[in-house]
Amino acid sequence: MSRQNAPALIDSHVHTDDQRFSADRSRILHSARQANIIAQIVPAISQRLWPRVKDVCATEDDLFACYGLHPCFCDEHEEAHLLELPQWLERERPVAVGECGLDYFIADADKVHQQHLFSTQLALAREFDLPIVIHARQAVEDVIRLIRASGHHRGVIHSFNGSLQQADRLIELGYRLGFGGALTYERATRLRKLVSQLPLDALLLETDAPDQVDACHAGQRNEPAYLMDIWQSISALRPEDPDTIARATTRNAIELFALPLPG
Repeated sequence: MSRQNAPALIDSHVHTDDQRFSADRSRILHSARQANIIAQIVPAISQRLWPRVKDVCATEDDLFACYGLHPCFCDEHEEAHLLELPQWLERERPVAVGECGLDYFIADADKVHQQHLFSTQLALAREFDLPIVIHARQAVEDVIRLIRASGHHRGVIHSFNGSLQQADRLIELGYRLGFGGALTYERATRLRKLVSQLPLDALLLETDAPDQVDACHAGQRNEPAYLMDIWQSISALRPEDPDTIARATTRNAIELFALPLPG
């Protein structure tokens, strides 16, 4: 299928503000629009980068900011940043809190600190009635536990790589699951089987660009235009026709993030 004939898609997790796009961000955005990527959800990862995300999204109608504190950058995060975050949520009115969560893959991960940061951001998402964008690497069980404790039931686990049983529990809690480049590799048999089994109304598409590039562009810098390849890979794994999958995943993103777009 040509890019011109592609259905409308939404990149539910992409770091368009990343400095690796600084030299050619205009071209990257043009390519995404040519591929009919109608919206991009851009999560921030640290207090230091909240202004950069704000500035990049402020200039483009199809970029939507989120503000949070990512578990992989715990050394940067201070208690003062958690106190500042509600001010950003109140003033900037982002589409979500995040990116936040837990990452136990990190060597010598400070699990107590990560859980404190995550629990606080879950509470803020509930307070401000916002969805939350969650990073969960080798920590899905604790993510589920803290979600249950928070009473907050709206968000997405991005780049999901847990089990079918964990996916079912998260969906029951009101969460959707994001999938990107990892599932496009034929060796990812468990993940590909998982994507084929989940309910369509639980799925979101994402690139996580400039990271996690798909198999078609292995070795290259990832970019949001490549979302079309992820959509095609998912379509090859599921019984629904590709247009149905495109419409459903786009609708899922519009509903979750309350985007000002037709559903």
